Amino acid sequence: MTGLDDFMLRALLAGIGVALVAGPLGSFVVWRRMAYFGDTLAHSALLGVALGLLLQASITPVVAAVCVALALLLVALQRQRRLAGDTLLGILSHGSLALGLVVLALMEGLRLDLLGYLFGDILSVTRTDIAWIYLAGLLVSAGLVLMWQPLLADTVHQELAQVEGAAVGPARLGFMLLLALFIAISMKVVGILLITALLIIPAASARYFARTPEQMALLASLMGCLAVGGGLSASLQWDLPAGPAVVLVAVLLFSLSLAWGRRE
Repeated sequence: MTGLDDFMLRALLAGIGVALVAGPLGSFVVWRRMAYFGDTLAHSALLGVALGLLLQASITPVVAAVCVALALLLVALQRQRRLAGDTLLGILSHGSLALGLVVLALMEGLRLDLLGYLFGDILSVTRTDIAWIYLAGLLVSAGLVLMWQPLLADTVHQELAQVEGAAVGPARLGFMLLLALFIAISMKVVGILLITALLIIPAASARYFARTPEQMALLASLMGCLAVGGGLSASLQWDLPAGPAVVLVAVLLFSLSLAWGRRE
């Protein structure tokens, strides 16, 4: 296997690993209208990068810790009634992004590929990165399977789920934590600014073909894998940035699914 084949295979494996997890998670993001929450966690990932560099620690665990901390903070803040949820998300999103940029700016002598963190660098993933992606992906998938029924019941009808005794509160919190972990592991693949796109677009595309929630989750994973394969092929063929190319292919698949949906 040549060097070119080797790094493309690593990129493909990493992208597929992320897409498989993004499908079910993204389906719930679409159903629960949580796209802005995903953006907020993605923006906080830059603060995690800055703190990891400042502490000279491994970046991925620090990013995961920051995302989890922000999710817990949001849960606590949502209990107050003075500010709407989207207002809180906007404050936390832009505040964490700005703080991350300030911390990076204050670190003198730091040479950082900021574009790589913002838009991803899937072509540089290592075997260790792939191992972490699949291990974390298994943990996220297992957690989502365990909370699937109460989370789905809460999504379909919140009051009815509470009356029937579903574990709504733990399921909501657990989903936020799983989303935070996913963002931490996928940051290197598509980047901080494009993570939410990989969550939302394949799930939105699958919506036109699925008849059940489970079908939509599986189809969203398949759409994500197709976007990864198509984006990497386009990147190799036309020398495009890989992360944005993946997202553009996902948008193309969504456009095709939208056209198909209008035919039905």
